Amino acid sequence: MDVNEAAMDQAEKEALLKKDRKYLWHHITPHNDNPMVIVSGEGSWITDADGNRYLDGMSGLWCVNVGHGRAEIAEAAAEQMKKIAYSTLIQSHVPAIELAAKLNEWLEGEYRIFFSNSGSDANEVAFKIARQYHHQRGKPSKHKFISRHRAYHGNSMGALGATGQAQRKLKYEPLGVGFTHVPPPYCYRCPFGMTKGECEVQCAQAYEDAIRWEGAESVAGIIVEPVITGGGMIVPPDEYLMRLREICDRHDVLLIVDEVICGFGRSGEKFGHHNFGVRPDIVTMAKGLTSAYSPLSATAVSAVMYESFKASGADSHFRHVNTFGGNPVSCAVALKNIEILEREQLVSRSAYIGNELLKRIDTLNGHPQVGEIRIFGSAIGIELVTDKTTKEPANAAVVSAIIGGCKQKGLLIGKNGDTVPGFMNILTLSPPLSATDEDIAFIADTLLQVFEANGGG
Repeated sequence: MDVNEAAMDQAEKEALLKKDRKYLWHHITPHNDNPMVIVSGEGSWITDADGNRYLDGMSGLWCVNVGHGRAEIAEAAAEQMKKIAYSTLIQSHVPAIELAAKLNEWLEGEYRIFFSNSGSDANEVAFKIARQYHHQRGKPSKHKFISRHRAYHGNSMGALGATGQAQRKLKYEPLGVGFTHVPPPYCYRCPFGMTKGECEVQCAQAYEDAIRWEGAESVAGIIVEPVITGGGMIVPPDEYLMRLREICDRHDVLLIVDEVICGFGRSGEKFGHHNFGVRPDIVTMAKGLTSAYSPLSATAVSAVMYESFKASGADSHFRHVNTFGGNPVSCAVALKNIEILEREQLVSRSAYIGNELLKRIDTLNGHPQVGEIRIFGSAIGIELVTDKTTKEPANAAVVSAIIGGCKQKGLLIGKNGDTVPGFMNILTLSPPLSATDEDIAFIADTLLQVFEANGGG
């Protein structure tokens, strides 16, 4: 790993770490006295306080789609701050109007856009809108939501209720009520004992079974990511999402698609549901919406659904407000971010990155610790096992050795941490969509070297 920038003075670094230890609570991690302190970033690379450069193989947290250090995004934010930095969306402002229109263009449909701060917020809004919508259609009993085991939909109490990751819920239950789960479309470990390509897509039929068992009159919606990302990069059969659309239509159930990670080019299309040719009733999004340059999320609701909220009555409107949701600065950032995605053709670049990486690391399929490599656009999951025949999941030490080896060589990758006990064995990669050919080669070469050093290839 090269040190290409001057390291921070060690006394200055230690002073910072002292404050960190005393005042800062880190996210989703055990107490850490010596965290990496990131000080700058450019393109696919970030630099720490010691001057070490790392290729950000996870785009931060699946979010920095256009890469780090985009000065024009900072300039767009500054220009908006000079005009007006805050205006509530109880009224309106220019960046929100323009962004709502642009999102409709990208969604290729007619939706009404409700802005919030995060993916969790966007999903909470979706649940509330879905329940109120059914109420206003004279079907108040439709209040339940069906999600999947392994799925992640957020940290707030309702969104965590929809989440199907046992480890995330420990010590926080009971959560929001009205959520039930079905098995994931996990072909590598099919919960129905079937073989990919020789099944009847029972993983989709499980939704219809659940609706019948719960009673269609009680089910408001189904929520899915196009691909289960943080839960293990689980890619469904091609016909899976279309089957869910058909099931929802048969039972008057809303299809909610969580595009928080898969959206804005990550899937190789504008949104992950475009890969499968379906039209959701509600779409939630965040992360790549601004490439994490500013907090912003959105819940897109079909224009048909929105009509019921225009009815007269003291409680017909959506009684939800978010102080910072749709902040003018964040909306301006999102517009500039989308401009970059379009101008640099980063959606198609995403598909290229994924295909190129898969070709370059294909030999890892023969590695004794690799059970399966899964890809969706430029997001990749590598499932580690101790035995390729029994598919016994690799233990934490094996996973940590690969991640640690990559970091030593200057590559940061992720894993499906804090998900399902015994199955936190999937390495994840989600590089910026702006990654260069040299970046792609570095990622692939580093992975091959680290796996070779950990058991041969």
